[in-house]
Formats: sequence, C-alpha cells, structure tokens
Amino acid sequence: MSSTLRDPMTPAERRAGISLASIFALRMLGLFLILPVFAVHAHTVPGGDNLTLVGLAIGAYGATQACLQIAFGAASDRFGRKPVILFGLLLFVIGSAVAATAGDIYVIIAGRVLQGAGAISAAVTALAADLTRDQHRTKVMAMIGSSIGLVFAGSMVAAPLLYSVIGMSGIFWLTAALALVAMAVVVWVVPEAPPVPRANAGSFADILRDAQLMRLNFGVFALHLIQTTMWVMVPAALVKSGGLALVDHWKVYLPAVLLSFVAMVPAVIVAERHNRLKQVFNGAVLLLAVVQFGLYLWNDSLFAIALWLTLFFVAFNILEATQPSWISRIAPPAAKGTALGVYNTLQSIGLFVGGLLGGWLGQRFGTAGVSLACGALALVWLTLSSTMNPPPVRAVAAPARS
Repeated sequence: MSSTLRDPMTPAERRAGISLASIFALRMLGLFLILPVFAVHAHTVPGGDNLTLVGLAIGAYGATQACLQIAFGAASDRFGRKPVILFGLLLFVIGSAVAATAGDIYVIIAGRVLQGAGAISAAVTALAADLTRDQHRTKVMAMIGSSIGLVFAGSMVAAPLLYSVIGMSGIFWLTAALALVAMAVVVWVVPEAPPVPRANAGSFADILRDAQLMRLNFGVFALHLIQTTMWVMVPAALVKSGGLALVDHWKVYLPAVLLSFVAMVPAVIVAERHNRLKQVFNGAVLLLAVVQFGLYLWNDSLFAIALWLTLFFVAFNILEATQPSWISRIAPPAAKGTALGVYNTLQSIGLFVGGLLGGWLGQRFGTAGVSLACGALALVWLTLSSTMNPPPVRAVAAPARS
C-alpha cells in the first residue's frame, strides 16, 4: 500500500487541482475585493446611510449561498458537475453587472442576491473529488483552500488601490470579468469528469442520517462561526492593543496567511501519505481551541495578536483541506454533490450566525467573552471529532495513460 500511496499526482490530477483552485480564486477574489471598501462606498449611494441595508448588502450573498448550496450540489449529481458550475458562474456574472449599474443600495442588494445564487462550491468540490484519487484528494482540497486564503490576503492589499482607481462600479465589473475567465477555465482547462452515478430518492435522507457526515457538518459550521466571530473583534484589537491603523492591517494578515501555508503543507503530507488524517484533523481542532484561549489570556500586544492569528490560519487551512476530503471519502458515490451541498450550507450558516453572535457577545461580554465562547465551541467540536474514524485511503494506482 505504501508504494501506491507514494505515487505522484498524474498530470490530469495536477491540472484538475490547479484549474479548480483557480476557479475558486477568481470567484472569491471578486467577492473579497468588495469587503474592505464597500461600507465606506455605501455612504455615497442613496440608501447607503442605513447601516442595516449596508449589512444586508454585504450579507445577502451568504444568505442565498446557504439556501442554494444543497440544490446546486444535488443538481450536479443529476445533471453533471460542469453544466451546474457554468450556470452558477453565469448567475454570478449577471449579479455583478446588476450591482455595477446600480443607482441605489436596493439594486446593489439585488445584485448581491444574484451573485450568491451561483452557489457552486459543492459542485466544484465534488468535481475535485471525482477527478482525484483518495491518496491525493486532501492535497487538492488544500490547493483550493490555499487559493482562497491567498486571494483573501491579496484583496486586503489591492482593494483600496483599485477603489481609488476604478471605483466601486469598476470593482463589480472586474468581478464579472473574473467570473467569465473562470467559465473559460471550466470549459477549456478543467479535465472532463467521469460520469456521476445516478442518485436515488433516498440519498438525501441517508446523508442526514449519517452520524459521521453530520459531525463533519457541525465541524464546518463551528469553524466558520468561529472565523466570523473572531473578525468582529480582531480589527478593533489590532487598532487598540496593537496600535496598528486599519489601513495597515494587511501587514499582519498577509504574513500570517503565508506562514500558515508553510506549516500546513507537512500536515497535509502526513495526513495523506501516512494515513494520519484523524490525528492531523484533531490536532488542528485542538490548535483552534488553544488560539481562542490564547486570545483570552494574552491579547495586549501586536506580537501576541499576530501570533494567535498565524496559528489560527494554520488550523483553519488544515481543516479546510481535510474536512471536504473526509466527506468525499464517506459520502455515497451517487450523492457526493448532495453531501457537499449540505456541508457548504452549514458553512454559510456558520458565517451568518458567527457575525450575529460575535456582535452580540462582544456587546454584552467584550472580547474576552467572544474568545471564551469560541474556545468552548472548539472543545465541543474536539469531543465530537475524537469519536470519528475516517476510512483508510484506498491505494489506487495511477492509470497507465493520463
């Protein structure tokens, strides 16, 4: 088994990983570029002085994502991955165009709703699983997760500059152009997927009854709830305790993300090559809890906050790579897209609830209360994950011709 597990990725697997990661990156770059500047820009459009509407414009994307991830994942099981991905990207292009031409906050909200309606994450992740063997799947998921982290860090640097040059309308048009490029990648670069077995009527119920899948779904909910809750307090902490102006926060985020990738690579190699997925996974959940309690005990300097953020991104990137890989191994082959749709739905709900919970906890109990609550949630997750056992990696040899 060990020799097969050490088989290198085939050219087709490498192409699948790089091209699918680029699709995520192109789409997410367009979204992330909006976040650092939209709240400021909103004051220049009619209705933008209403903070509730501004928050709705930012969050509308996540709301429609949460509502439609399962539908898009199930559709990819039935109609094929690529057609569903292309349709979702087309919706994203239309939504970006609507927002770019909007004359008030209400039309921007409508555009953001349409952007979110292209909920392709489950279909893209399922396609990555279709195109890779078990022993390389975590690596491909890590490539996808890393691409998201890199464009997030890059957008923090690029967004203010782009806004000063092309404005908010130009950024929305840029998001549309990036999605069109992603469509071209789907058509001409991503390898053709094998046929998907036809799903049966009981697949969705089977997924909801599967204890391991539901624990993994709880895990992605907890991970993204913690991520969003943290970002309610981290920017203020960097200003207050770290003495770092808002415009300079990228100087912490970018090194933290890059260093976390360096630490993630050996962890993914150990998980894949040595069949240590459970140990690596649980270690990352434990590190997540350590970060939260660390932020509670020591957060009064720029060095301390930067340290905890770096360790957070290490845990986050490992979990982002290993969770979908784990799901793809245990989900029924005919319902892989549906299973990943449920997973991505819980991810979106975690992002939404995290924002609400972080604001409420911060208002009532301060940053200490936020950190303690997130640490407690991470320990609950660790308790659940410690009872899970991933199936062994199936040592599948590379095809004779790729």
